[in-house]
Amino acid sequence: MTIFQIPAMSCGHCVRSITEAVLAADPAAQVKADLASHSVQIDSHVPPATLAAALTAAGYAPTPATAG
Repeated sequence: MTIFQIPAMSCGHCVRSITEAVLAADPAAQVKADLASHSVQIDSHVPPATLAAALTAAGYAPTPATAG
C-alpha cells in the first residue's frame, strides 16, 4: 500500500481526477481518498514512483506519507 499527502485535494472533483489518474496507471488499483486529511491510500502493484508521476501529470503534487 502507498499513501500520499496531496495538499491541493479539496473537493469531489479532485478526488475523481486523482482516482482516474491512478486507475490510468493501474486499472486494478484500489484508491481511497480522504479529503479531511488531504491523503490518498493506494493499493497497487505499480511502483510508488509511477503512481506519483501519474498524480503529478494530473496536476497534483503528491508527497509520500507513512501509515499512521
